[in-house]
Amino acid sequence: MTGIIFPSEFSDRMQKMLRNESEAFFASYERPAYKALRLNPLKIDDARSFCEELPVGGSVPWEELGHYYEEDVFAAGKHPYHEAGVYYIQEPSAMAPAAYLDVREGERILDLCAAPGGKSTQIAGLMGGSGLLVANEINPSRAKILSENIERFGVINAIVTNETPDRLAARFPGYFDRILVDAPCSGEGMFRKNQEAVNEWSTENVAMCASRQDEILAQADLMLRPGGRLVYSTCTFAVEEDEGTIGRFLQKHPYYRVVQVPLYEGMENGGRSDCLAFLGIEPAEGLSETIRLWPHKVKGEGHFVAVLIKEEETDAKAAERASGRLQSSLSEQEIRPFLDFQRSHLKTEYTGENSVFVRFGDSLYRLMPEAPCLDGLKVLRPGLHLGTFLKNRFEPAHALAHAIRMTDAVNVVSYPPQSRKIREFLNGQTCRIGGENDAENGVIRISDKDAPWTLFGVGDYPLGWCKHTSGVLKNHYPKGLRIPI
Repeated sequence: MTGIIFPSEFSDRMQKMLRNESEAFFASYERPAYKALRLNPLKIDDARSFCEELPVGGSVPWEELGHYYEEDVFAAGKHPYHEAGVYYIQEPSAMAPAAYLDVREGERILDLCAAPGGKSTQIAGLMGGSGLLVANEINPSRAKILSENIERFGVINAIVTNETPDRLAARFPGYFDRILVDAPCSGEGMFRKNQEAVNEWSTENVAMCASRQDEILAQADLMLRPGGRLVYSTCTFAVEEDEGTIGRFLQKHPYYRVVQVPLYEGMENGGRSDCLAFLGIEPAEGLSETIRLWPHKVKGEGHFVAVLIKEEETDAKAAERASGRLQSSLSEQEIRPFLDFQRSHLKTEYTGENSVFVRFGDSLYRLMPEAPCLDGLKVLRPGLHLGTFLKNRFEPAHALAHAIRMTDAVNVVSYPPQSRKIREFLNGQTCRIGGENDAENGVIRISDKDAPWTLFGVGDYPLGWCKHTSGVLKNHYPKGLRIPI
């Protein structure tokens, strides 16, 4: 049995909305939740071959890198590949919105309500390290989790902000090519996973969420360039927050149109006239092109998605609104300690005319070309964290370890996933390498004994840094991420 005691008003509404389908809807909660993970194309070159290493099942229809798995067969969250950012554990339905964003390399993209980072990392994978991704989260603690997930995924072209939509809109008018608004909602699709979502549900909360969604979309409109693409999504079934929110938005912003997009197996179009009439919502043109994912029809918890295009403008001011002040870069002399580290420890260069370097305190970050000026914004991660300036030396960042390949480092040590040394490393322990006692079938390549920083990995994927001295690796895996053995 599900064990979920649904709010009576929610049950009554769903029965009236779905009618003869309501029994199947509630019966879907009697089965276990579907589990899925999404492979990271920033780290994996051949997804098909890699899948042969893992006990995963069929693909998620709307995300070719998404795969279902059985939790009692594969503990995906405890596998070292998860710590290496090789995949992201994500609810299957939640993979749909970013898939419909139709990401193109080199674009400016905003994920406006981004925590915990599933959709941001999915977008980053599609961008392939080009363009600019701004991942924003208004809640400070959730923004920190977002930043950590961006780091683990090895994303090099993202800025993580902790701002309100209106402050971002004031800074970035007409700036973005594509915007994803996975809006805060009443969370009805989270009922199986989160008892708190059940406890907090009320018709008043649904109405409050709908009002907040109106405000967020209004700010998103200001930041989208003419001709840009806006994807709106929720994990709720409430028409007020789904078709209702889109209908109200279209009435106030008639220069948008809902795009007809292909549906995958189990999906159906939204805007059902009986549902709208039941809640007194006026049908608007295009609502029948929105998308519904119901838990009794797809292998997932359910979602709502609407894909919109902002009409092109013909006046000359359109180009002006898409411009902005660029972030200035540090000089070569100001980043000399990093250049010295790069020369001795890396085979890949992060300098050049396409790099922008900024310093936040003692930390050095590399931003993408034409990065916007970030002055005055609450920024958690302005770009790729390269490392920290310490007295007379440079210490590489954990983020840099995730952003490079094992082949990019001069000195590397790697062990297979089942090795005890992997567990010891993730626990923060010192490791001895080589000699008769190292029988773990590891790969040890110390090409320069005078370059102490060594990249420690699981298989072909980096986990973090350590310092090599005479066969001993001093562990630099961040304390806050260490895992008990």
